[in-house]
Amino acid sequence: MKTDDLILLLAQGAGPAPRAQAWRRLWPGAVLGLLASIALAAWLLGLIPAGLYREVAPWFKIVYAGAMGVSTGWLVIRLSRPVPRWRGPLLAVAAVLVAAVLVGLAGWLASPAASRLPGLLGHSWTRCSLNVMALSLPALAAAFWALRGLAPTRPVLAGAGAGLFAGSLGALGYALSCTELALPFVALWYTLGMLLSGALGALLGPRLLRW
Repeated sequence: MKTDDLILLLAQGAGPAPRAQAWRRLWPGAVLGLLASIALAAWLLGLIPAGLYREVAPWFKIVYAGAMGVSTGWLVIRLSRPVPRWRGPLLAVAAVLVAAVLVGLAGWLASPAASRLPGLLGHSWTRCSLNVMALSLPALAAAFWALRGLAPTRPVLAGAGAGLFAGSLGALGYALSCTELALPFVALWYTLGMLLSGALGALLGPRLLRW
């Protein structure tokens, strides 16, 4: 049988492909993953005092993690299909990262020299990135579940995208419990936590997204 004949045979009665299938599979898991991250952060670490929202840092954490969530979610959706155009969302992710680095650098330069290193390390630098990665695990499981029902052809890249997406949701949950107020701290350790989640996703991708 010729290839074209086989394709026609398989396509008979298939009907139109459903639109936004990747989005419909991804968003419920994203919501559940975010809620799980918030609940775990609140239960294990407690929420920050309401007065801290008068500072810039909590809002920077939320906006940064949210922007990463949108851009990496776009990337995951693109990578869930064969032969996708994924360079656009990848550039969006890079732009968010660069913007966060610039904000952190501006905060570093605006700080007195004596307070720069203490601000960068804060009181939780040894656990911040690990907390972000740990809180990303529910969303990572949901993202892989969504991808396994779709057709990613680049398992390493798709896994990395899923990990970054989950890491952004973990960072968003952790932001509600983190009392650090230095912008360089957020730019460094939150980014590292999301990258750790992305690296975990890249390692799991070839094992869990294999056709």
